[in-house]
Amino acid sequence: MALALTAGLALLAILSSSEVLAAELKVTAGTPLKRWVEQAEPNDTLRLAPGHYATGPVIIDKPLSLVADGAGVVIDGGGSGTLLTLRSPGISLSGLTLQHWGADLTAMDAGVHVERTAHGASIERCRLSGPGFGIWLDGVDDARVLDNQIRGDTRVRSQDRGNGVQLFNARRALVSGNDIRQVRDGVYIDTSSDSVIDGNLLEDLRYGVHYMYAHDNSVTNNLTRHTRTGYALMQSRGLTVRANRSIEDRNYGILMNNITDSRIIDNDIIGVRQARDAHDRGLVSGGDGKAIFVYNAQFNEIRGNRLEDSDIGLHLTAGSEDNRISGNALIHNRRQVKYVATRQQEWSEHGRGNYWSDYLGWDLDEDGIGDTRYQPNDAMDQLLWRHPEAKVLMSSPAVLALRWVQRAFPVFRPAGVSDSAPLMTPSRPRSATRTSYP
Repeated sequence: MALALTAGLALLAILSSSEVLAAELKVTAGTPLKRWVEQAEPNDTLRLAPGHYATGPVIIDKPLSLVADGAGVVIDGGGSGTLLTLRSPGISLSGLTLQHWGADLTAMDAGVHVERTAHGASIERCRLSGPGFGIWLDGVDDARVLDNQIRGDTRVRSQDRGNGVQLFNARRALVSGNDIRQVRDGVYIDTSSDSVIDGNLLEDLRYGVHYMYAHDNSVTNNLTRHTRTGYALMQSRGLTVRANRSIEDRNYGILMNNITDSRIIDNDIIGVRQARDAHDRGLVSGGDGKAIFVYNAQFNEIRGNRLEDSDIGLHLTAGSEDNRISGNALIHNRRQVKYVATRQQEWSEHGRGNYWSDYLGWDLDEDGIGDTRYQPNDAMDQLLWRHPEAKVLMSSPAVLALRWVQRAFPVFRPAGVSDSAPLMTPSRPRSATRTSYP
């Protein structure tokens, strides 16, 4: 009995001391933030009063919470180095405005740099603006980057700005609900696994989401707009790219370069059009905007996507074969498909193909499947792709006659894409809603 009572009193003492140690400190702008961080005890909360905190780089090497006590808490980095470096587990930042850190990308200058020892770091509802990287997750596990606003410095060339959120060798990161604009790439994921990029708004960028050597990650419910490429998937496998939107991006809605064993499903890609003149956003005159461009990518599932009002709906090249393509809706693209190879491709599975807005077949048994196959390209298409200078002859009587012969005598049709079970209606209406964006 005495032993139990002694143990209970010891536990009570431990809990009481923990409560005393975890203090809430009222911070004012008159004292350097670095001093408050150094004097705080582990697990303290620093509640920052509104004001301008002019400070150089600050290192946080103990579990602390930095919380804005109202709007207008501005922490200024002084124009050099990384503003906040997180080195301990259990650090959280909330509601802060971070600005004016360094621009040296080689030194990885960032608004917030999260080191590998800062497991479970949380950056939420902050506003960041600066020329270098916004938030850098460097080898850390279980970091959370939620509902932040990140802006680059438009006085710096796009290629010389940092990325909004950078993941390197990170695991189980969650990047969700952020509004990222005018940086280089919105979210860059390098050599990372099991990350989730969800519900972000990514606008006026080079790439909205950029994967390199990253495996078993997912990107869902995001919106890219006015980027040069919405979703750049490169040198990776096991990606799930689902329920995203690409609106009026330029070169590509989704770019797949050496991607394997991935799922590209239920995305909306609308209005991907390249420049029509050399003064339009500095792009090359005469290029094509591609809703999905598949380059040297195999064993992927491309299903349920809506590819609409783009220069090219779906372009496959460089050995991009053995992909499963069905249930997509290709609507009013200037060219629905571009595929140059000698191997025949069947784009249907289990008796269901894709919807084609220019399909001229019929459905006599009213089962929702066209009674004649759809073949988007002919020999003249392939000739024109290989010899672009021949485009001047596209509407000539000779070319029109050759196209008629191919339709009348299918024996002359070359290997290419064929959909044996074209859908008579799109599988998903355009009005389908995704999520609320920042």
